[in-house]
Amino acid sequence: MEENRESSVAVRTIRGLDYVNNCNASSGSSAWIGKGLSCVCAQRRETDARILVELTPLQGECLRRLQNRIDVTYDCSKLEHQEALRALWHVAFPDVKLHGLISEQWKEMGWQGKDPSTDFRGGGFISLENLLFFARTFPKSFQDLLWKRVGNRSLWEYPFAVAGVNITFMLIQMLDLQAAKPRTMMGALFLKILADKRAFDLLYCITFKMMDHQWLTMQASYMDFNAVLKATRRQLEREFLREDIQRLHDMPSFRLLVR
Repeated sequence: MEENRESSVAVRTIRGLDYVNNCNASSGSSAWIGKGLSCVCAQRRETDARILVELTPLQGECLRRLQNRIDVTYDCSKLEHQEALRALWHVAFPDVKLHGLISEQWKEMGWQGKDPSTDFRGGGFISLENLLFFARTFPKSFQDLLWKRVGNRSLWEYPFAVAGVNITFMLIQMLDLQAAKPRTMMGALFLKILADKRAFDLLYCITFKMMDHQWLTMQASYMDFNAVLKATRRQLEREFLREDIQRLHDMPSFRLLVR
């Protein structure tokens, strides 16, 4: 698309939100997170249209707290980050002793090498927090996905941990969470349920389980991961746009999770 071409703008109101659809807006770029796995692009669609919305004080505070979490990079020199990584190992493999934060054992969880810290670059520390929340809140679903227990699985499966980092990154893009205030309809709709401080973590769990469901439905293999992530995003958008969704527990895909 030519950058100098005049863009057309449409303004609509959906559920009381005024938003601006800039037909010349550019799509987001893919970010490679992990060898062979690319995160889904922020493709142009009506649900990406620019919106005009004012934040309530509570929404603003919740958004700032979440953005502060997103801004934290994983730092292998910080004791808190080291302990979080150890905690992830212990909830994933409670009966297996970890030999070190750099170990070939990490490949069993779906990290690409013996040092998981190199895979956190795309998602930051929050991607580790998301995995920990998932493991502690929905241990049955977490273990099912880790061990690929459900469904007719592919010979070449997606790597669990790296897929989790990709999901964190995809959600941050989709919800436009690094903007001062939401500029897309998906971001504005998410703000409605952001009063719960763990809303993003819960949405992550729903999305991970939804992604695996899409994987099985599409009979996907390793090289199909990006297509599966795009299909997952489309499903998320459809569920967010339902009139009866007032909280994350109302989403149809929430029922896929098992504690």
